[in-house]
Amino acid sequence: MSDIPITKVLFVCMGNICRSPTAHGVFQSLVDRNDLSKSILVDSAGTHSYHTGSTPDPRSQSIAKARGVDLSGQRARRFVSNDFVEFDYVIAMDNANRADMMAIQPDESNAQFNLMLDFSNRYQQQEVPDPYFGEEGFEVVFDMISNAAEGLLQKIRGQRGI
Repeated sequence: MSDIPITKVLFVCMGNICRSPTAHGVFQSLVDRNDLSKSILVDSAGTHSYHTGSTPDPRSQSIAKARGVDLSGQRARRFVSNDFVEFDYVIAMDNANRADMMAIQPDESNAQFNLMLDFSNRYQQQEVPDPYFGEEGFEVVFDMISNAAEGLLQKIRGQRGI
């Protein structure tokens, strides 16, 4: 049994039905493929409660399923200030949600707080765009998240020794 504590990673967007559940599913898939499910816990949340309890957007689920990632078991939840205490890595999809989160960040937060694309080696922009109001954006978002998820896992493995 390892002495390394479980690393907790949280992905956050606005409603927790498009980008953050995609990141949750993609990252969980990476964790599973690398046999790290006993070392890394993955979750997602939204800064707004519009969709609390809902499954991910069908378009997100469709793209993910076509790429071998299952999002169907996820349910949207609202991000709360205690998430900064409970999670080691808190990853926002864009600056607006990052600002909403920072407004409620408690002093006792020890989480590393980043934007998703901070871990990308392919995309120059800072933000993962919200695909909710279009059709074509879901595949682009999946690709961006997949690329950044690889970089995030690499960083966590290096920092945590897993």
